[in-house]
Amino acid sequence: MTETYQSPLGKRYASTEMKTLFSDDKKFKTWRKLWIALAQAEQELGLNISDEQIAELIANAENINYDDAIAQEKKVRHDVMAHVYAYGLQCPKAKGIIHLGATSCYVGDNTDIIIMHEGLRLLRKKIETVISHLCVFAKKYKALPTVAFTHFQPAQLTTVGKRATLWIQDLLFDLEDIDFRLQNAALLGSKGTTGTQASFLELFDGDHGKVKKAEQLICEKMGYSKAFAVSGQTYSRKMDSSILNVLSQIAQSAGKFSSDIRLLQHLKEVEEPFENDQIGSSAMAYKRNPMRSERMASLARYVIVSAQNPAITASNQWLERTLDDSANRRIVIPEAFLAVDGVLNLYINIASALVVYPEVIRQRVLTELPFMATENIMMAAVKEGGDRQQLHERIRQHSIAAAKAIKEEGKPNDLIKRIAGDPLFGIDENSIMQILRPENFIGRCVEQVDEFLADINISTQIEDIGINV
Repeated sequence: MTETYQSPLGKRYASTEMKTLFSDDKKFKTWRKLWIALAQAEQELGLNISDEQIAELIANAENINYDDAIAQEKKVRHDVMAHVYAYGLQCPKAKGIIHLGATSCYVGDNTDIIIMHEGLRLLRKKIETVISHLCVFAKKYKALPTVAFTHFQPAQLTTVGKRATLWIQDLLFDLEDIDFRLQNAALLGSKGTTGTQASFLELFDGDHGKVKKAEQLICEKMGYSKAFAVSGQTYSRKMDSSILNVLSQIAQSAGKFSSDIRLLQHLKEVEEPFENDQIGSSAMAYKRNPMRSERMASLARYVIVSAQNPAITASNQWLERTLDDSANRRIVIPEAFLAVDGVLNLYINIASALVVYPEVIRQRVLTELPFMATENIMMAAVKEGGDRQQLHERIRQHSIAAAKAIKEEGKPNDLIKRIAGDPLFGIDENSIMQILRPENFIGRCVEQVDEFLADINISTQIEDIGINV
């Protein structure tokens, strides 16, 4: 069967909830809610609009006659006026007062704002779910020592749980960004053709107070406390850029997590979930590829790059408005939200079922720890009467020899045996092994995890929110 192109974001990755939010049905129903709010505000402030007209608009708010709108748009090539016409066919008594005093951006821009804010709330809920899963993981593994890496080279020890707090902290930054946007949410309001509200001033016979009150009433009816103080025909496109930057920040957090999991899966220390019937490779049946983490990285990269698009659009708006933003915004904003939604769906899935291999982790710790513990061993030998400078040089020589045997001959790390067999140190292998207990090298990891988790307040519970993986 031949079918036309469909965006993979909608077909493969995003949730039904997010796709519904950016659907035509959501958009056009919100347009009608805005027309109702406008008519109600104008009626309350004295314009000649009857209760019967308002009731007619409300009665037909949800049953959109798409065929009429589509046919009219082919004629007039204007989507807003096509829907004004279609709504008027269903509401003959109210036909003359639909869209009264407004311009296209009254419904278009206000609806875009409403949908983006609803999208942020949905993403916030999912981020909270990810954090909840990661908190459980961090608490469970807060005391499991593991090798920490800088430059992907063994550094000192950390714990598996402490590492997870780094992922959580990034997501908490993202929640702060979302909350800032939602707490400062504002509509375009009812600004008119060039943002001067001249048409509304005419409708209300020069009464500035009524013009301002009408806008406030519209905001309240749509669930907002305020509108932007000033605008051109559109709200500033910097708002789109700022919201896409929030999405980019979320993608960056998820991208960092996915990179870490891919590295850890290579080390065979931590893996993303892998179903019983899942195939890792078409050629190599034994493989367990980190395909979810790779998909996260791929989608995250798309979002990070997409954030540049509205920045360019915002910087190229001419005076009170230019239409070169329209087609671009129709694509970039919904697709970015759908992509982040897909990223978080994957993040929830992976974080909820991470697989840890403590024995592999322990073996790597025991391989690397002797090098990390040489300072402690040297101090113990000094307490037994050794010379610090001589011991330092001897440890340097033993470390180089042990490392060479590991790298060139594939031998296990025998640094401890070399030191224990050196009479200069005067310390036996059992004593050295007591020094080498991994929990002695994790600093305040356990306490840091406990303190960090105690400060986190996540309101939502882990729940099924229709995740596609």
